[in-house]
Amino acid sequence: MMPRSALSLITILITTLLISACSRQALYDNAIAWERSGAGLEPATMMVDGMTIAYLKSKEPVDGDTIVMIHGFGANKDNWTRLAHELSDDFNIYAIDLPGHGESSKPLDIGYHFDEQTRRLNRILEELDLGRFHMMGNSMGGAITALYAAYYPEQIRSAVLFDPAGIWAYESDLAEQVVAGGKNPLIPTEEGDFERLVDFALVEKPFVPWPIYSVMEDKAIANRDVNTVIFNDIRDSTMASQFSEDITAIKAPVLIIWGQEDRITDPRNADIFVQQIPDARKVLLDGIGHAPMIEAPEKSAALFREFLAESVKTR
Repeated sequence: MMPRSALSLITILITTLLISACSRQALYDNAIAWERSGAGLEPATMMVDGMTIAYLKSKEPVDGDTIVMIHGFGANKDNWTRLAHELSDDFNIYAIDLPGHGESSKPLDIGYHFDEQTRRLNRILEELDLGRFHMMGNSMGGAITALYAAYYPEQIRSAVLFDPAGIWAYESDLAEQVVAGGKNPLIPTEEGDFERLVDFALVEKPFVPWPIYSVMEDKAIANRDVNTVIFNDIRDSTMASQFSEDITAIKAPVLIIWGQEDRITDPRNADIFVQQIPDARKVLLDGIGHAPMIEAPEKSAALFREFLAESVKTR
């Protein structure tokens, strides 16, 4: 049986198509707007250091803590809407499009090493003036979140790392393909690549109608130049040993959630993160790939709530 949310999305798409005979882009825009609204989020933009920064934020502030959400390589702020849906009743949500991604500016010459992206994120969050907050990050965003907690400990209440990059003691299927000189599955360059990327990254894939995937593929292919620059800088970052040393300075409690079937960042690296971070704990999820917040949002939210409750008891 198809999930109710999928049926609702199909209904919206069909209704929109019949009423306005709209384009694929309009269908995509309507579907994204519906997902955001259902999660209690609305889009916003601001200028930081000459760049447009796009983000999602809670439509209605709540009497609760703030969570900042940081996406992975080649992804964007909308990767967090499913998890935000589970948390926005109790937390104020900010999901950021990092420079080079989503609807933010995409300069090729600003540097995308982990430390550069982390300090740039600090400038963005300074402008938002959020005070202290929890931070969540996936993949590249997980590495940035870990460094942010190390560099700016006074701002971080807790950190959640979903399948983080940054430590490659155990190489993944992705690393083997890139080292072998094959086509990078994370950088779509032609028709069909985006669907192959989703199959490579996710195990529990959410229902997404064809018009949505096709627009997402167009966007990914259009971004291939900046994605190549970013990926190369990420690879340079992971080859350095400084990352592992830097994260030993983290003072906040850290939860590491990793999909057991991840082909992009090997889940065996979770043990290294736990060894390096003074107050870290890990949870491995069976049957989940590289993005638990997309593949298992209810479970991810429950783990975060349990983690916070336990952290309060022990601190």
